[in-house]
Amino acid sequence: MGLKCGIVGLPNVGKSTLFNALSNNKAEAANFPFCTIEPNIGIVSIPDKRLDTLKSLVNPEKVIPTTIEFVDIAGLVKGASKGEGLGNKFLANIREVDAIIHVVRCFEDANIAHVSGAVDPINDKEVIDFELQLKDLESIEKKIGRYDKIARSGDAKARKIVEVLQKYKQWLETGKNVRSMDASSDEKEIVSDIFLLTEKPVIYVANVEENSLPSGNKFSNALKDEIAKENSEVIVVSASIEAQIAELEDMEERKMFLGEYNLTESGLDKLIHASYALLDLITYFTAGPKEVRAWTIHRNWKAPKAAGVIHTDFEKGFIKAEVIKFDDFTHYTSELACKEAGKVSIEGKEYVVKDGDIMHFRFNV
Repeated sequence: MGLKCGIVGLPNVGKSTLFNALSNNKAEAANFPFCTIEPNIGIVSIPDKRLDTLKSLVNPEKVIPTTIEFVDIAGLVKGASKGEGLGNKFLANIREVDAIIHVVRCFEDANIAHVSGAVDPINDKEVIDFELQLKDLESIEKKIGRYDKIARSGDAKARKIVEVLQKYKQWLETGKNVRSMDASSDEKEIVSDIFLLTEKPVIYVANVEENSLPSGNKFSNALKDEIAKENSEVIVVSASIEAQIAELEDMEERKMFLGEYNLTESGLDKLIHASYALLDLITYFTAGPKEVRAWTIHRNWKAPKAAGVIHTDFEKGFIKAEVIKFDDFTHYTSELACKEAGKVSIEGKEYVVKDGDIMHFRFNV
């Protein structure tokens, strides 16, 4: 599955530093706006201890984790919706991602310029929200323009479309993001073709100085209070510390480094897992002597659709799936032992795949 999370924020908030820590791709990080012009893209492995367990039991030739694509998008400024700065490019790039990682500056540093002159996470968030809302309003008004004349001629379907679009327009005009709006699935379908920016799910990253780890500071606390009504998550990180952690390849050394800041896991691992959860994704595994591999699917997918992420032929010619629960596999330590214990279930087309399932598909094309 080609899943993308876009890292966004004002210039000089630490986006590229965070991206560098996330990815082996090294985006240029510098103390001036628009350092990132073209979006940098990094494929990031999802940390999953279950893969290590399966590796020790199966002893495969290779282990392949599941991944999410992170996109480091150019910094946005006030007026972006009207094309200011790199606004048009920024907004076009956001339109292509599945979820937004909104990095907000929550540290003071006289050596790093702030685009608006002072550290104010609430204002920074509102600047980006406002620009995205304006762009969404523009998209909605264009669609209203296409259907309004047809609706006034008496076309019931067009009238319903305009009615729904007006509901979205009124909501945005109050300064609220679409993601917090109570809309039915039919209403969402009507606006789905215009890919509203403020409808995308979001995680806020409060970038703090290292001595504010792990709990944050007054800026990050203010951000948490502000977004509480959005039902979104705030993850506190220090991008500069995360960059140092990412350079440590030895796991014991990394664990000691984390301990110095009273952290049990890196902020980036928390961010990666939160991104995975935000998109409502789960993992199933295939395990054999050639490879142990994790596969990403959406929660509540049925077996044939899950099989399709391996190859479309698996979905088209699906016959059945052999399923072993992860806990059963670790208890009995092998597929053969699971079969002898009656812990391999044979599932058909209606089986809903569960997180951690170990699966083998049978198909015929």
